[in-house]
Amino acid sequence: MSTVLGAPLPESWSVAPLKHVTSTLNRGSAPDYVDSGPVRAISQAANQASGLDWSRTRFHNCNGDPKNLKGHLRPNDVLINSTGTGTLGRVGYFTGSPDGFPCMADSHVTIARARTGELDARFSYYWLSSRQFQEYIFSALVVGATNQIELNRDRLGDAPIPLPPLEEQHRIADFLDAETARIDHLALKRRQMRNLLRLKRERVIESMLGLERAQTSGALVPLKYLVAEVTVGIVITPAKWYVETGGTPALRGLNVKPGSIHTGDLVQISPVGHAENQKSRLSTGDVVVVRTGQAGAAAVVPAELNGANCIDLIVVRPGNKISPKYLEYVLNSAYAIARVEEHSVGSIQAHFNVGAMRQIPIPSIAREEQDDIVRLLDTKVGTLDLLYRRLHHQEQLLTERRQSLITAAVTGQFDVSTASGRNVTDGVTA
Repeated sequence: MSTVLGAPLPESWSVAPLKHVTSTLNRGSAPDYVDSGPVRAISQAANQASGLDWSRTRFHNCNGDPKNLKGHLRPNDVLINSTGTGTLGRVGYFTGSPDGFPCMADSHVTIARARTGELDARFSYYWLSSRQFQEYIFSALVVGATNQIELNRDRLGDAPIPLPPLEEQHRIADFLDAETARIDHLALKRRQMRNLLRLKRERVIESMLGLERAQTSGALVPLKYLVAEVTVGIVITPAKWYVETGGTPALRGLNVKPGSIHTGDLVQISPVGHAENQKSRLSTGDVVVVRTGQAGAAAVVPAELNGANCIDLIVVRPGNKISPKYLEYVLNSAYAIARVEEHSVGSIQAHFNVGAMRQIPIPSIAREEQDDIVRLLDTKVGTLDLLYRRLHHQEQLLTERRQSLITAAVTGQFDVSTASGRNVTDGVTA
């Protein structure tokens, strides 16, 4: 019995190096980008796990016959992203462009063209997408370090591919085409439902906060008149205070998400740095707001971070007039986000300043009413968030099922001619 990457194969199957069953296995052409041209160039960004994203393609300035380009693509070519952390190894399948333009792969994408009569192109696509092969990519085929990693062409050529009889390859590919389409359809429906829940959540918050009513009645006042203080965290060379251990935890923008604070990647600043930056010390109930990146994202400081410090965050100290949680809801609403975007600067990353934060108009309502609104919102939004998390979990399970199904099918762990795709991966070894 033969094996491939540790997985046993049916007796009628063989194994071959990828280079022996492909007629082309090389990177594409370096593009000469133009606004409009005769050839579409497919980059790693366009080669997405969900399929080729044509909105991310650009045009190549080709003066001759596109078929002479090194990266010229033919229908049924398999595309493998070949450089960079986070994208390397992603596999796509080319059937043609939506507008009839000839296409090429750029120099960061490898073309694997199946040899007719020996390898079904769709079978090779599923094998290269399988968990078995994806893990092998990063354990054996990658060279370089950090973000400079790339797929080694010679190692890729020597990589093994299982070879069922050609007719069986066709059956496996047909089976996976049907079953992955069914799974993808289910996942799409769940994503659509999550989007609807997100919109409903925003609408519930906007309605219950009274933002529309406040805007029409003129009951909005600048934030600075409702809170005790608006200040900013450490901005000037904060890294000089960083220590590995024995310091004070310090929040950064990446720790703050709308309505939550994540402490898994906290930095620490030295006792001297903490002492010299007293204005940025945090207290329970303060509201921290991101300045750079996801500008405007706000969260209430929990008790476990009382006395911590912060770096390049806006710190709002609510005082007695405003509920911290109410302020968090307002600042994370679509209403406030629009105002943050309006007053953010920076061409690469949005950057929001303290002065603009002080001027954001906030509903001026009694503290008791704020507390009532927060209690109702916590209940209603909590229910919507629970449904959202469940749908997201279902999507993750569908993704795992899809991957297990592909891996099991391309290693012959079940007979696709008698399988329906449901429960066929129960007990498989992949």
